[in-house]
Amino acid sequence: MSPDKRCSLAEAIAEFVHDGDCVYAAGFTHLIPFAAAHEIIRQERRNLVLARATPDLIYEQMIAAGCARKLIFSYMGNPGIGSLRIVRAEIEAGRLEWEEYSHFGMISRLQAGAAGLPFMPMNPTAAGDLERVNPNYRRLQDPYTGREVVVVPPLNPDVAIIHVQRADRRGNAHIWGIIGEQKEAAFAARHVILTAEEIVEEEVIRSDPNRTLIPEFVVDAVCHVPYCAHPSYTQGYYDRDNAFYLAWDKLSESREAVQAWLEEWVFGVKDRWEYWHKLGEETHHRLAVKPRWSAPINYGDY
Repeated sequence: MSPDKRCSLAEAIAEFVHDGDCVYAAGFTHLIPFAAAHEIIRQERRNLVLARATPDLIYEQMIAAGCARKLIFSYMGNPGIGSLRIVRAEIEAGRLEWEEYSHFGMISRLQAGAAGLPFMPMNPTAAGDLERVNPNYRRLQDPYTGREVVVVPPLNPDVAIIHVQRADRRGNAHIWGIIGEQKEAAFAARHVILTAEEIVEEEVIRSDPNRTLIPEFVVDAVCHVPYCAHPSYTQGYYDRDNAFYLAWDKLSESREAVQAWLEEWVFGVKDRWEYWHKLGEETHHRLAVKPRWSAPINYGDY
């Protein structure tokens, strides 16, 4: 039987995230592990390579805190709002290395990494400009048809951080709602840190196996971190904090304001519980999801 992998988020980051590592924080639209990013900032990791399909505010905050030397991404922006001002400024100033892919190219890299393949072929797309600026896009001849295909190399992060609705102590995890690249990132990475809204018994996971996207054998650490994804959302638990994304757009116009925010909301709190408490009852009430219409049924209750 696999061991109990539960530990605190601080312990998991201390053990598995090191200076210079390639870190992949998964999640698309929801289940974005902001709490893990904040713990990496608190532990002052440096020279990280941050990879993610949509950097979102999670990587803007880490880059503003000085954690990264390189960004690997597909689409970059404050979703629905505008530019990631700090990230853009760092790239334009030449202080941040970068590689850009299409979404399909990024996921193909993860698929190659997960499958242990030397590259992943794709049909040629309209992303010709990406091929011109990114030498990792290459073209080969299909040995079966003779036609040209685009290929990208594997991506094998040193650590993937995956947020889920619920997991058991061994690392079997349920995800529902919008599914992103969590499975591919978990199988491609050398280590996997799992953060979960709830830790449940194995019987609960087994009651609904179709939702088990992450299996225990790829997981190194299981961390109970409710509200981990704020200001993004976890379907069935709390809503997206749209007001936060709007406020960040204005805040990020000033480096000084961003640093003050980091001091107050990252370095100024011990962990996610303190962060969530500091947000206050009005925010808790505004983001509350009741009832959890999207939660799976636990037939053991009947």
